[in-house]
Amino acid sequence: MSHASSPARALGAHDPAPARIGWIVTALSFGFTVVQLDVTIVNVALPAIGADLRASTAALQWTVDAYTLAFAALLPSAGVIGDRLGARGAYLAGFVLFAAASAACGLAPNVALLVAARAAQGAGAALLVPTSLALVNRESGHDTALRARAVGYWTAAGGVSIALGPVIGGLLLAAVSWRAIFWVNLPVCALGAGLTLWCVRPAPGSRQGRGLDLPGQGLAILGLAALIGAVIESRPLGLLHPLVWGGAVAAAVAAALFVVVEARATAPMLPLGFLARPNFSPAVLFGVAVNTAYYGVLFVLSLYLQKALGFSALKAGLAYLPLTGTFIASNIASGRLVARFGPRLPMALGGAVGAAGYLLLSRLGAHSGLADMLPAFALIPAGMGLGVPAMTTAILASVPHRDTGVASAVLNTARQAGGAVGVAVFGALAGGGVSEIAPGLRTAALASAALVAAAALLSALAMRRPGQG
Repeated sequence: MSHASSPARALGAHDPAPARIGWIVTALSFGFTVVQLDVTIVNVALPAIGADLRASTAALQWTVDAYTLAFAALLPSAGVIGDRLGARGAYLAGFVLFAAASAACGLAPNVALLVAARAAQGAGAALLVPTSLALVNRESGHDTALRARAVGYWTAAGGVSIALGPVIGGLLLAAVSWRAIFWVNLPVCALGAGLTLWCVRPAPGSRQGRGLDLPGQGLAILGLAALIGAVIESRPLGLLHPLVWGGAVAAAVAAALFVVVEARATAPMLPLGFLARPNFSPAVLFGVAVNTAYYGVLFVLSLYLQKALGFSALKAGLAYLPLTGTFIASNIASGRLVARFGPRLPMALGGAVGAAGYLLLSRLGAHSGLADMLPAFALIPAGMGLGVPAMTTAILASVPHRDTGVASAVLNTARQAGGAVGVAVFGALAGGGVSEIAPGLRTAALASAALVAAAALLSALAMRRPGQG
């Protein structure tokens, strides 16, 4: 194909063409897809990983949280790297790192190396997400309706990946082994990188941009690692163990120092002024609530299906299949609702629908069947699909165009940190043996319903309508 017919050539810097932006959103969705896929695909493989590598429940929690913790902590710095290298260059580098780390996961001979490789995957994910969203925003130009639709499709790709992750994982476990859930990332990364090179315009870096906030970055890593470690190890070690309460104290001290450092930094990874902007804080809190609930419950649910109910990995993966349809429909509907009404309505509605799903999930017991799960499996992703694209659009619209990369990094940092905390807290509820999994799931589902309902109420009360000051 000649250069003249390339979508990258056809799309002007300030004149987005809807006929062409579909290719671009597809290319940029590959990064979000592979990142979100690895958030959930590993869950259905946890019992197999535990049996093969002789890993405890706490070690399995670390297998999940090493990824999300590195992802969360490194996102802001990844945004700065994207500014320096250019968003497209950083996005491509993220594919390379993610693919290499995935190969290492698939070859890991023990759980310690698997956890380390998962952390490297998280670093690659940190490069992929903010740069892909920044490129989506750039290619939408100043057309707010086009941006809302593009973000909706981009988010839909990630949402479908979340839903399909356990399904794909179950199929790969049945056909090959748990190691295949990581090897599948290699062709996905290759396709995403190739399509990006073809259709996304280069984005030159800027040496005049923001610098790395190394003190803030270090405190963020320390605080998150200490908090997650204290929660995960509280079950096997006990609340009074020095490592547990010491981790809690270290997390609190790191959080306090982080606020002080960010207030004084010339280029903070979290500009505290963002918190005062209309819609920014409510949207971030909504994202934290949604991720804490979903990823925490998903961890326990995977143990529940295979250990408490005795499902095979394939049957457990297929049980999640109903999630996919409502994810797709609600994500697309959200983009249209945002374009017409703004983010407030779909966020409030999505939170309410999701909370209802978690309430239904709390009714499951030790002898429940798949039919008992289907209503919850339809409502939870439907609520997320309505709310998450609206939340993302609200963040992008709440800051100046030059700050969208930093803002999206802050949002995704908060969301991934929430997901890591959810896995740590809810996983501890089900970590005492098979008999405690079903009660742990009920408690986690009730807590999630309350959390997501509170997020819906906050959206309804605090989010401003379009045109309000």
